[in-house]
Amino acid sequence: MKCGKPVRCSEQEYCWDCAHKRHIYERGVSLWLHKEPVNASIYRFKYYNQRFYASFYAAEIVKSYESLIKRWAPEFILAIPLHSRRRKKRGYNQAELLASELGRLLKIPVSFKLIRRVQDTEPQKSLDSRKRQRNLEKAFAAEWLHVRPYSVLVIDDIYTTGNTIDAAAKVLKEAGVQKVYFLTISIGQGY
Repeated sequence: MKCGKPVRCSEQEYCWDCAHKRHIYERGVSLWLHKEPVNASIYRFKYYNQRFYASFYAAEIVKSYESLIKRWAPEFILAIPLHSRRRKKRGYNQAELLASELGRLLKIPVSFKLIRRVQDTEPQKSLDSRKRQRNLEKAFAAEWLHVRPYSVLVIDDIYTTGNTIDAAAKVLKEAGVQKVYFLTISIGQGY
C-alpha cells in the first residue's frame, strides 16, 4: 500500500520495510520485481548505453499504471538526478530518459530543473540500508524558479530501500511540494 513491494499474504498491507520505517513520499509503484531478466535489462540500460530501452519501459508503465498516475494528478514528472561528474562519465541519466518518454506518452510536463544532486554520493548498490540513508543526507537540493507544484511524480530505475526516493521527497516537500509519488522500473523483494 506504500512502496508497492509484494507481501506474503493478501491481509498484509505493508511490506516489512514500510511497516517499520516512516517514508516521506505518499506512494509508489514499480513495473517489475528486480530479478532476472529485469535486472540484466536495467543494467544494460544504465551502464551500456541502451538508451532505446526507455521507450519500451515507458510504454509498459503506461499500460500498467496510466489510470493510477492520472489519479495521482502530478503537475510534473521529475527524474532522480545524477551528480554532474557521474552524468559526464556515463553520458546520460537513464531516469531522465524514462521520465521524458513517460511525459511524452502521458502528456505531463517533465522538469529536470526542480531538483538537482549537489553531492557526488557513493553508489547505493554497495551499501546497507542505514549507510544508504546516511549517504543520501544532503545529496539533493530543490531548485525553484517560478514554479511550486502541489504534486510530482519522481522517476528512478530501481527501488530497493526507498532511501533515494525519501531523500528527494524530503527536499521537495521542504520546498513546498505537498504530494510526492514515485515510479520505478523494478523493485526489490518484499517480506
